[in-house]
Amino acid sequence: MNTDKVIHVNQLTKMFGDFAAVNGISFEVYKGEIFGFLGANGAGKTTAMKMLIGISNPTSGQANVAGFDVFTHAEDIKKNIGYMSQKFALYDDLTVMENITFFGGIYGLGRTKIKEKAALLIEELGLEDVASKLVGALPLGWKQKLSFSVALLHDPKIVFLDEPTGGVDPITRRQFWEMIYKAANHGTTVFVTTHYMDEAEYCDRVSIMVNGKIEALDTPKKLKEQFKVDNMNDVFLKLARD
Repeated sequence: MNTDKVIHVNQLTKMFGDFAAVNGISFEVYKGEIFGFLGANGAGKTTAMKMLIGISNPTSGQANVAGFDVFTHAEDIKKNIGYMSQKFALYDDLTVMENITFFGGIYGLGRTKIKEKAALLIEELGLEDVASKLVGALPLGWKQKLSFSVALLHDPKIVFLDEPTGGVDPITRRQFWEMIYKAANHGTTVFVTTHYMDEAEYCDRVSIMVNGKIEALDTPKKLKEQFKVDNMNDVFLKLARD
């Protein structure tokens, strides 16, 4: 595994009044790694991700993402990452091509580069026949794959995926993970949250949050050995019940 750190977090904390949504978490993520960030609803993983992508200010601690400090250079972080939210992030009332062009402009790409990237993206996804159709008319699986591809349009160092396969069918989920592997093989770090425990098996390393803290962090194989279980779902259940 590449040892170049692209995310470094030390005792990162987010308070809402007296409630610690994220309570002193520490971890590192490396270049080209697929890092699974797991936890039940309310465990704090989405709050933690919001701090890392520069849209929520931490209460205390330290975090460096893509070479930039989350406290002082949040805007620089946004320029060097891709992000795909839980809810589909593109515009339903724009066509496939219009969405690509719009986000390419937001990411600072020139017109020539946008045209090159758009042609390649549409060909890779097999969207030639629907490039001029409204995105709202596409099946959910196609929308998710398009959203992921657009998040990579500007060749970011890191792409953050917040439960990207929620609601899609098993075949589309497999295709989506093939896209994730391809991005990682090209050196992009993939930081992904998921509530599908079988998807945790696809990650290089996995962290599991419980009540705002990281209670486990290692490769899926070592976590299963540590908790003496056969699958990641049982690892999660043991931690959640404890």
